[in-house]
Amino acid sequence: MTMDITNRITTFLQHLGIKIQFSPLNETTFLPGLLIRQGELIVDLDKLMYPGDLLHEAGHIAVTAPDERSKLTGDVHKCGHGPGEEMAAIAWSWAAHLTLDISANVLFHPDGYKGASQHYIEVFERGQGFGIPLLVYWGLTQSPDQSGGYPVMSKWLR
Repeated sequence: MTMDITNRITTFLQHLGIKIQFSPLNETTFLPGLLIRQGELIVDLDKLMYPGDLLHEAGHIAVTAPDERSKLTGDVHKCGHGPGEEMAAIAWSWAAHLTLDISANVLFHPDGYKGASQHYIEVFERGQGFGIPLLVYWGLTQSPDQSGGYPVMSKWLR
């Protein structure tokens, strides 16, 4: 089942234009089996523990301005991402998980998000998620109170 979800996610991301390279990773990474290198997702399928992490990391790529994307490598916070981009990447990944119709527990798995996974699920399910104003500002979606607004995305990449 995990491989099926991984395939669905990677196919979706590639369709959006997010480049993915499947390759062994020998270096230590923040998330097992995942690395952002020059704006591309490097995925080591043997080490990937949580397919939902693909959506979060892709969210970082997606919310980065196109002319800055190729500069994303390793720790995105060392590449200019701050709390706003982090929240926007989480909101982006929530919209993606809904589009893919996968469990919220795949995205916000119990071993991630510093123990706040269940809280994030509850907040987003109540329609009180964070990061959405930035997605609106960047033209990726409309306000949730508008018809066709978040979590429906107008476009997936800045």
